[in-house]
Amino acid sequence: MIVTTTESVVGRDIEVTLGAVRGNTIRARNVGRDITQGLRNIVGGELKSYTGLMAEARDEARDRMVAEAEAMGADAVVGVRYVTAEVTQGAAEILAYGTAVKLVGDADADDDAESASASNADVA
Repeated sequence: MIVTTTESVVGRDIEVTLGAVRGNTIRARNVGRDITQGLRNIVGGELKSYTGLMAEARDEARDRMVAEAEAMGADAVVGVRYVTAEVTQGAAEILAYGTAVKLVGDADADDDAESASASNADVA
C-alpha cells in the first residue's frame, strides 16, 4: 500500500477515486510518565516519553486508515494528513485521513512507484 502526502503517486495514474478514509486513536498520559516528564519540563529539553507516545499513536492511526483503504480495494492513499486534538485533559486524539485510490496498471509496479515517490511518502 502506497501512502503519500502528495495528491498523486509519482509515475502512476489514478484510475478511480474510492473515497475518504480515516483512522484514529485516543491516547492518555499516565501518572508515572507525567511525574518524570513534569520534572523534565522544569529543566527544559525534549519530553522523549511523550514523543514516543505520540509516534505510536500516529502509527496506529495510519495503520487503521490503511486497513480501511485496503477493505475498499485501494492501491494507495493520497493526500494524507494528520490532526491532533485534545479530547479531555491528559488525552489526545490522533486522526490520519486521506483519499483511497485505485491506480492504473498492475500491483507489481507498486514497488517501483513506492521507491520513486519515497521522497514524498508519509513517514510518521
